[in-house]
Amino acid sequence: MSKRKGSVDAPVLGAIDKSAGRVGEQLARMLREAISTEKLKPGERLPSTRALAISLDVARGTVTEAFGQLISEGYLEARIGAGTLVSRAWKEPEWRTRPPAFQSSPGGASSLPNTVARYAAAARALRAMPAVPFSIAVPKGDVALDDTWRRLSNKIRATQAAAPTTYGDPAGLSSLREAVADYVRKSRAVTCTAANVIITSGTQQGLYLASRVLLRAGDVAWAENPAYPGLTAVLADSQADLFRLPVDSSGMDLAHGISKFPPARAVFVTPSHQYPLGMPLSMPRRAALLTWARENDAWIVEDDYDSELRYAGHPFPSMQGLDPARVIYLGTYSKVLAPSLRLGYAVVPDPLVDAFAGARALIDRHSPIADQHVISAFMRDGHFETHVRRIRRIYAQRRAMLLDELGRQIPAVEIQPSDQGMHIVAWLPEGTDDCLIAEMAYMAGIAVRAITPMYEGPSPRPGLMLGFGGFSESQLREGVAKLKAILDQYS
Repeated sequence: MSKRKGSVDAPVLGAIDKSAGRVGEQLARMLREAISTEKLKPGERLPSTRALAISLDVARGTVTEAFGQLISEGYLEARIGAGTLVSRAWKEPEWRTRPPAFQSSPGGASSLPNTVARYAAAARALRAMPAVPFSIAVPKGDVALDDTWRRLSNKIRATQAAAPTTYGDPAGLSSLREAVADYVRKSRAVTCTAANVIITSGTQQGLYLASRVLLRAGDVAWAENPAYPGLTAVLADSQADLFRLPVDSSGMDLAHGISKFPPARAVFVTPSHQYPLGMPLSMPRRAALLTWARENDAWIVEDDYDSELRYAGHPFPSMQGLDPARVIYLGTYSKVLAPSLRLGYAVVPDPLVDAFAGARALIDRHSPIADQHVISAFMRDGHFETHVRRIRRIYAQRRAMLLDELGRQIPAVEIQPSDQGMHIVAWLPEGTDDCLIAEMAYMAGIAVRAITPMYEGPSPRPGLMLGFGGFSESQLREGVAKLKAILDQYS
């Protein structure tokens, strides 16, 4: 894309000192200073994320992250067809010009521990998306929990059992653990008893517990490429040596890992519905991975994040059912009930049960007892499976409608084959900056996720994740029209 009138060159920002670390923070600080001192004036257009990354010799994701931070702070704004500009409404806040209430240590920001930057990056990566099309995992409207849930919740919360006066079991409420064990045995061919179930606050905590229990600093871990940003943040926090295995139409390429990387202590995989691309791990590769794990005394962490939402044929059985001694199985209620419940579960082999319960106790003791009672009764009385059947039918209709609408309005995008989940992946034309498209979409009132930041190294092609779960057909049509307008403006 050629340079447009009103854009500014990167040299006004100065140089990045890579040896000092925290490159994104340096870039954000330099941009703030340039705007505050009017080296960059309101309304001036910044270079594209790609051009600025090349100019400063940094990763484009670093530039995108810095732009996103300054947009949220009001320094910058993203406009359809205009790219990223210095905010026309920007004004130096009074609090920035006042003397600080305290003086920082002589070392300043450099004296902060390394964990500060790591956790700050995780907070940015996991920031919740607004509840607008095409945000992911937003069960609203006719797919939200209905009056049955509310009546049952009110009834249970009025009882003494839901208002305990002592700490609960860090492994979870016994009746909920029994309900989970029964459900995953029937629906996912998981081999377990209630004693193997640990109630968590969702898949994110399940991944964190697994990393804490299974890995020490310097251990080798394998994960897919691309992968869920919450997983890669967890593995960075564990200080394990992470290696990313490419995926193809059959899922994670185990042969690549065996030939290129040191043997892993733990392998993190989404075998039923690869995140974010959507293909399942083929049965031959599942068998090969389980054999490899047994031979190398390794663990497999199976993230089965939306296995209930399969729209064609029968779902693959869990990997855990093929080898319960080697696989930690993670499930969640976030996709089929509500993310705000913050409840999920881990099914772990007998030797790891106490360790997982102990790690859970160190984090936050246990999940709220009242919520565990409600979900336990919801499952025990058969409401959960009825709810899943209902939303699966609605999601299938919305998914089909969204695919038709994309094909009609934006035929240039290519849809990644998948028959499961609450999102689809739309591949964009070669050379498209999907991170910039995501920024422009946010400003236009829709929420998409760029695919390229989920890859380690260069992405083979740009693309977007589009969630369809919590939005009516009219909202999805309007969202597609907005996305078409954004892509037209971009090109």
